This record gives sequence, C-alpha cells and structure tokens, in this order.
Amino acid sequence: MYWANLLHFYQPANQQSDILEAVVAQSYRPIFEGLKNRPKIKLTLNISGALFDLFDKYGYRDLIDTIRLLGERGQVEFTSSAKYHAFLPFLKEEEIIRQIKINDESNKFFLGKIYNPQGFFPPEMAYTQNLSQIVANLGFKWIILDEIAYNGKPGQVDFGKIFQIENSSLLVFFRERRLSNLIMSAVVRSKEALFQAMEDQLKTNTYTLTAMDGETFGHHRPGLEKMLFEILESPEAQLINISQIPQIFNQVTKVKPVDCTWASSQEDIENKTQFLSWSDPENQIHAWQWKLVELVSEEFYKMDKNHSRWPQIREKMDVALASDHFFWASAKPWWSAEMIEDGSFRLLETIRMIPGVNQEKLNQASNYYEQIISTAFNWQRTGKIREMARQQKGILRIPFKDRTIGLGGAERGVYFAFLDMMKKLEKEAAKKGAYEESILWRDAIFKLTNKLDIYDTINAIDLLRVKIPYQEVEETITKYKEKYQKIRGGQPEQRGR
Repeated sequence: MYWANLLHFYQPANQQSDILEAVVAQSYRPIFEGLKNRPKIKLTLNISGALFDLFDKYGYRDLIDTIRLLGERGQVEFTSSAKYHAFLPFLKEEEIIRQIKINDESNKFFLGKIYNPQGFFPPEMAYTQNLSQIVANLGFKWIILDEIAYNGKPGQVDFGKIFQIENSSLLVFFRERRLSNLIMSAVVRSKEALFQAMEDQLKTNTYTLTAMDGETFGHHRPGLEKMLFEILESPEAQLINISQIPQIFNQVTKVKPVDCTWASSQEDIENKTQFLSWSDPENQIHAWQWKLVELVSEEFYKMDKNHSRWPQIREKMDVALASDHFFWASAKPWWSAEMIEDGSFRLLETIRMIPGVNQEKLNQASNYYEQIISTAFNWQRTGKIREMARQQKGILRIPFKDRTIGLGGAERGVYFAFLDMMKKLEKEAAKKGAYEESILWRDAIFKLTNKLDIYDTINAIDLLRVKIPYQEVEETITKYKEKYQKIRGGQPEQRGR
C-alpha cells in the first residue's frame, strides 16, 4: 500500500508571541527537525504564508531554513492555500484569487525556487463548486478535499483510482477521514495499534491519503509527535507525496464533489448546514459578522487603488477576512470572545481608514461591531454559551443503540450486525494472542450494549470500519437487515419468537 500524508500548518496573523513560542517548541521544531534527521520520509506540507511571516517576525528563521532544506532535498512537496486562512466558499472570486496569490508570494519569498506547488489545500477543506475552476485557472493540477466530498457520504472512495472534477482539468484527491481521525484522536498511541487497525488495508494494491493539522502533534496532543515518526519510519507502507499518486495509479473517474468541509457530516450535507461553524442560520453573531464584512467590502471596492493609503488598507482587509473570528463565534462548541472582538475590530478599523466613507456607513459599521461584542458578552454572562455547547454535545452523543434499535424496524439489524462483527474480531484477536486488541473489542461491545459509547473520543463503530473493509461491513449490515425483514410480523407488536 502507498501512503500519502499531508500536514497543515497555520497560525492567525495576530497570534500572541507566547502562544507561538509554545507551538514552536512543542510541535513545529520537533516535527521539522525530526524530518530533517529522517531524509527518507516523504510528506506533503501546507504552510500558510501568514505563518512564515510570524516565523520571520519573531526570529524563528532557523525553521524557515529547515523547511527550505526539506524542499531542496525533494523530501517534501508544498501546496498552495489562502494566506490568512480565509473561508473561501463565502468570498468573491477576486478575493479568493487575491488570498491565493499573496500566499504564494510570501512562500516564494521565504522558500525560493523550490516552492512550486502543484496542489491546492483550501482552508478547512471548505469547498463549493465554483472553487474548482478558480483553482484550475491559477494553474494548479490538483485539490485535496475530505472523502465526504465524493458524494456526501463517508466510506465511498475507491483508493485504487484517481479522480478528476467534471468539466475541469483539476484532479481531486480525497482525505481518508477515519484513518486521519484515528491518528489525530490519539486513541491509538503506537504504530502497532494503528497498523493492526489497517491490517487488511496494508495488503492491498491501493493508496491511502491522510491529512491532519500539524499542531496536533506535540501541541494539541503532547507526545503524539513521537508516534508520528514511528509511523512514518515503518516499512509497512510506502510513503509518497500526493503529486506522485497519478504516476502510480492511472484509472481516472470523473466526479462532482459536493459542498462541504473536512468537518462536515452526512447529516450536515443533507440538511445544507455543512458550513455551520462559519455561518449558522441560528447564530445572530454570525449574521452580524457577515453583514459587517459585506458593508466593509462594499466601501473597500469603491476605493481608488492609486490612493497613497491603498496598500495599507488592502493588507488590513486581507487579514480581516481570516476565518478565525467566525469559527470562534460558532459556540458549537468553539468560543472565544477575544477572537470575535479582534476580527470584528479589524473590519471596523478597515472601513474607518477608507477615505470618503460617509458618516452613515461608519455608524452602521460601528453598530454591527457593538452588537457583535455586546451579544457575545451577554451570551457568556447568561450562560447561553454553555447551553449551546451542551446541546451540540447532546446531538453528537446519541448512543449507537438508540440510533439503531431505538428507531425500530430494520435498523435493529444494523445494531446486531455491528455487535456480531465486534464479537468475531474479539475472538480472532484472542486466538492470535493480541490480548490488548481483544480487550478493546470486548470493551466496545460492553459500551455499545450499555450506551456508554457517547464517552469515547472516537466511536467503536469508526474503529470497526477501519478494521474491516467497507464492502464487508455493508454486506453484513444488509444480511442482518434482510434477516430481520424475513422474521418481522405484520402487526405493530412482534409475535411469536
């Protein structure tokens, strides 16, 4: 099996120096130095131009030198992205192009000629159909999206093929979300445990593609950077860069990816709420934030580009379009009044700097800003933030038993199908002496039976889907559903046995 890995590195342009220092010490330096000392490892890296600016500003130029060396060796390839992590589905085409171009200008400045990206990483893997043509027109050969973008359902991608977006020259590579999440969640903390979960997959003549935030390793998950290198150095899979995949696999299938992010669920897509963390129809703060963006943008586009203040205002607008302050206003569960205020104030500052804006527009911008901030603090003061977070957890924490048996009908068969598969895995593991794995499945059965699976970082169902090929899982579920339909009586209550 071939394995392509992408690590995404980003920090807000206004990141505090002490926080950056911690991330550098805990994550960036161990990762980049670790790669430098292991020249056989291949990776695809997405590093935002905003982060390179921060490295330069705060004196981490040795990291820039190390990253450049990795590129010169051919050990890593670089992707392009939006410099300030803007949420591209909600931006005008000219702003999308602007964010990409200034990102490439920054990265070219710091990395030199070895920065020649073939692929594009949209922040949050946020995708809408208009993005593919923009990216293709800018000369990129491929884009990376989460596997749910394939057709709105997880587990559908055939990793023995490559995919091309309909009516476009652009290839699209899909991130395998379960394997990526299995690593990022730190549920498995050794390469042995991970490769046990991938045992059948490793034997196939396919590829897999994982993509994760680089900060996960060491900063968000202390110690996980050690497992990262254990995985990358192991001989079980052949490491490649994403751009190498078409050189090995040449069966091309046309696809029309659905609008989504790498956090979208199937239900989100079906309900058309796949961008919930950035534009929640029930979130008044989000509504005011986007109205403020619209107002500032309208006045900004009227400005004379020959004005002496244009470059300064243009740069401030670039940073103000970062996605962070929308994300931290979602409250499901992500929340930071500080980040909300910072983003809103940048927009307010921008419109105040634009020459010739009438007082009515300035008052309207100030009013949006005040409503955003006062509402944010009111939500905190009244406990609404805690309640929103609790409700969101409640939505996510429905026991598997309630989602199957609780619905009645053939869904009872789904529950018993998964239980049966787990029992077989438990016995197989015990038989070959893999007692830790056997205990894992025993505990998973206990949790599902007693509705305790809501407390897992990653659900046992996800672990099983990693262990057993998707087709086999679906066939087992179908078999149990058919069995249930066969014995089901014609009355509301079940009679007989």
